[in-house]
Amino acid sequence: MRYNNVYIEAFGYELPENVLTTDEIEATLSPLYERLNLPAGRLELMSGIKERRFWSNGTMPSDVSTKAAKKAIAAAGIDLGDIGCLLHTSVSRDFLEPATANIVHHALGLRDDSVVYDISNACLGFLNGILTIADKIELGHIEAGIVVSGENGKPLLDTTIETLLTDNSLNRKNIKEYFASLTIGSGAAAAVICNKRLSSSGHKLLGGVVQSATEHNKLCCSTPDKGVRNGARIMMRTDSEAVLVNGCDLAKKTWKKTMKELGWTSSAVDRVFCHQIGTSHKKMLYKTLDIDVSKDFSTVEFLGNIGSASLPITVAMGDEKGLIKSGDSVALFGIGSGLNCVMLGIEW
Repeated sequence: MRYNNVYIEAFGYELPENVLTTDEIEATLSPLYERLNLPAGRLELMSGIKERRFWSNGTMPSDVSTKAAKKAIAAAGIDLGDIGCLLHTSVSRDFLEPATANIVHHALGLRDDSVVYDISNACLGFLNGILTIADKIELGHIEAGIVVSGENGKPLLDTTIETLLTDNSLNRKNIKEYFASLTIGSGAAAAVICNKRLSSSGHKLLGGVVQSATEHNKLCCSTPDKGVRNGARIMMRTDSEAVLVNGCDLAKKTWKKTMKELGWTSSAVDRVFCHQIGTSHKKMLYKTLDIDVSKDFSTVEFLGNIGSASLPITVAMGDEKGLIKSGDSVALFGIGSGLNCVMLGIEW
């Protein structure tokens, strides 16, 4: 995919007020640790995550998506009348029906002829949303659009902890499939994307590549969808090692195609932002792609894995810190359960 007229104008994000440390999670799980003789500090050692954040009870995904969207729109300086599409892209949603995008659209006061719907694709939803809006802009269907995500990981964490404390059949081997669910955090993000005629930022979306390896669709699976969202008893089982190995293999194939599509080399990229899973994943990913890890900016240590909101929040925070300069070649790497991969290139 290549684009000539699409610019990522601004990001916005919202972080929860409640911090939960990894030490606190392990303290709660102390009966399990004692029964299985697990060493304290295991969770942080394996993930690199010291803490994550969660919303107060009763907070809906649409609430925080709306806050992030308002920040992005204000930063972009785009007139609301120019926004012709809103996509809500998180795993977390207010309801099975209607689409959470409708609630955010109404709260923002966007025009009534906007395209409005949800996109759900695990941790890749936000990047899929960017591509969907970029296509509409490039085709001339809209002048601008906004992608939003509001992730609430607390129900998954709570149910996982309860299971670990009450299921006496768990042992040192089968407990591993619950590990990834203990790394989850919460957060919200938004991005305004527009035609170059409206852009003042100069952040040009060059294009990118999508690649799938759907033979690995059972490596990370939740409980069956029962039609319940906020506050549901959700469980997730993940073969973390297989996700790591096969995800990096998929990333290698995707990066090779991305470099060819954009005319890039690994050494020519100035800054890379990837979906935040854990420090082990980061090290293996950059080694596999032959990219200098110093080009990465990491938030997983204090935010955990925030699903689809992880990558855009990391980009926004990196930009705030002045890590991206005008003219930089910026790569966005997303890998989601399924397995699917999206890699995008931006001329900042």
